Amino acid sequence: METAMTIDEKIARVREEMENTGMDAYIVPVTDPHQGEYMPERYRSIAWLTGFTGSAGTVVITRDFAGLWTDSRYFIQAEQQLRDSPVSLVKLKVSHTPEYIKWITKTLPGNSRVGVDGKVVSVSLVRQIKESFSHVGISLDTEHDIVNMAWKDRPEIPENKAFEHDVQYAGVARKDKLQIIREQMQRKKVTHHLLTALDDIAWTFNIRGTDVRYNPLVTAYSVISETFAYLFIDRKKLPEQLKEKLINDGLEIKPYDEIMKFLSGLDPNDVMMISPGSTSFSLFNSIPEKVKVVEDISIPTRLKAIKNDIEIDHIRNVMVKDGVALTKFFYWLEQNLRKERITEISASKKLEAFRREQENFVHPSFATIAGYGPHGAIVHYEATPETDAELKQEGLFLLDSGGQYLDGTTDITRTNALGQPTAKQKRDFTLALQGTINLARIEFPEGTKGYQIEILARKALWENGLNYGHGTGHGVGFFLNVHEGPQTIGTGASGNAQVAMEPGMLTADEPGIYREGEYGIRTENLILCVPSKETEFGKFLKFDTVTLCFIDTDLVDKSLLNKKEIKWLNDYHQKVFEKLSPHLEKDERKWLERKCKRRGGEEEKKRKGEKERRRR
Repeated sequence: METAMTIDEKIARVREEMENTGMDAYIVPVTDPHQGEYMPERYRSIAWLTGFTGSAGTVVITRDFAGLWTDSRYFIQAEQQLRDSPVSLVKLKVSHTPEYIKWITKTLPGNSRVGVDGKVVSVSLVRQIKESFSHVGISLDTEHDIVNMAWKDRPEIPENKAFEHDVQYAGVARKDKLQIIREQMQRKKVTHHLLTALDDIAWTFNIRGTDVRYNPLVTAYSVISETFAYLFIDRKKLPEQLKEKLINDGLEIKPYDEIMKFLSGLDPNDVMMISPGSTSFSLFNSIPEKVKVVEDISIPTRLKAIKNDIEIDHIRNVMVKDGVALTKFFYWLEQNLRKERITEISASKKLEAFRREQENFVHPSFATIAGYGPHGAIVHYEATPETDAELKQEGLFLLDSGGQYLDGTTDITRTNALGQPTAKQKRDFTLALQGTINLARIEFPEGTKGYQIEILARKALWENGLNYGHGTGHGVGFFLNVHEGPQTIGTGASGNAQVAMEPGMLTADEPGIYREGEYGIRTENLILCVPSKETEFGKFLKFDTVTLCFIDTDLVDKSLLNKKEIKWLNDYHQKVFEKLSPHLEKDERKWLERKCKRRGGEEEKKRKGEKERRRR
């Protein structure tokens, strides 16, 4: 085991290797060979190099500068994690853009040489870098993995066992999925389809794994041809019974590290389809020049976004289970906050314990964001022993969490008042909640893209000079990645802005407001796209809010809500109570009934009037 190194020593070692290979700068992206957002420890290069643990960012090291480029979701976190470090934080002006490229072209002289590991950077990004560099005479080297040279005790690729995701949950057998993929390949006139994204592979072959924390993925590549399906995977990862099933269903198992050799042996008459955003430059480079390459979003990415009827039934059921766990947690929190010491970490553990009581729960779908007070303003906050704040009977508590169940994936955020909220907190909460409600209520024509309706989530905030720096909605997988494309509502790294919303898509709805040093607010539900109606103007779609958990109405300023928004909130709470109450204990049920009590509108006015008449 290598002696622990300081950040300064790691940067120095990278610069030493840069010197040895004749590089003036080196780019370290937050990616792995499969372009995943979450990845095995082996590819958490930026975390190892700088101490920054966020899921979005790029490091550039020159001979006299080291900088981390990241977006507003991570500004507070990065400032804290890079404090007293030789690495400078460079704040992105526009999220999800490679602004470091422009910085390099302006900073380095012509004839400079910049490196990046071609095995972990996508085809599309390399093209973008090369195009920018070509104008100033800078060359790009993709052959050297400088991080690997410097990281002497780098972890290996996990050898964890894969397991089958039963068709009773998946809804469609892998043989049928392969047939559907091949039919689409024929329409696109391609003979081969390269799959590099781990969620595409897991979905296609109904397999799951534990190689990546929080996401049930197995490290592999795949090539699907007109007659064969090849799975490139470490054979140690396949239990014998699963391997036999895969072979019986028409798969040929090949070693993981033979993918480049296979691609280099393609016939000139073959037509290969790739997804340039998820295919590494090194893999792309191994395809012979005479092979025609068709570039598009992968076929499984589009297919798995449209949940089938069996998956949808499971999703609705899993939302009940998850809602029960959350209700039990919030009930426990309210009952015990004044009796025992509860911290962000202990609260997270308690919530996970309630989820573990639910059938088919596997593990959390991401690191729970339990942000009390100022920590709630750190969008992707994860409590550590050093930051673990004690919850008290005052202030706001933002809880963003999710579960991976065999029958679905959940992602939900609730912000609760632990004491008497201020007028400012109620105003902020209500303005953000209006965004959640109005996006959930919209009906829109078929073919509408997420960015076309995102204004509904931001309108109330913008009108009051407020905004948030993250996307409004990401796709969610089915016992897969909690962030899943291709759809997105607003700007987002996990989706494609040009993809239209379609029935069966499960998407997050999560406007928020963050005041650094004070608090963060977000109400996040998952919404399922469903058919609405058909008129002479065509087919219309709408959203069905499937997440089930009360919204803290103590934080609602009713004077800011219109009748339709109040009705939505009351109807939602009625559904939450009806769905969850049969699964709760008597005291929990009574407590939830109070939390779901109808607020505002004519009915409440009538009840108040009747009470007033009785008093007289």
